[in-house]
Amino acid sequence: MRFIITAQSDAASTPSDASAEFDAELFKAYMRFNEEMHTAGVLIASEGLNPAAQGARIAVADGKRYVVDGPFAESKELVGGFYIIEVPSLDDAIQWALRAPCGLRTDDILEVRQLTGSDDLPADLLQLIEEAAPTWSADTWQSRSGRATKPGGAR
Repeated sequence: MRFIITAQSDAASTPSDASAEFDAELFKAYMRFNEEMHTAGVLIASEGLNPAAQGARIAVADGKRYVVDGPFAESKELVGGFYIIEVPSLDDAIQWALRAPCGLRTDDILEVRQLTGSDDLPADLLQLIEEAAPTWSADTWQSRSGRATKPGGAR
């Protein structure tokens, strides 16, 4: 099963001081955690996200998409990064999340959610997916249904 663990600030915590000195040891703790998950063969991807001001928000009206110039959500409400892991169960995913370092204040709250797999979808919906996107669905569902996928998507 694949899970996404998203990280965000806790609205109740004190905002981090932008002028605070970079903590190299704390940063290395995060990288060691990534290395531990990679070595264990569970890490599919791990990324931080740049601030919302460096991105865009796309909305829909009358069936068409358009760019929204803001306002963007407060930074304490935004996802700061994520891990995608492949483990046997929700309990295993929770155990990895409990071991994650903390201290950057962009990851005070970790949310663990299972990604949808082919076993979660009815056969008729899988058929529609295969008809509409044959190469994508073959690659995506095969890698999620027993064939191990290494970090970066390689098999």
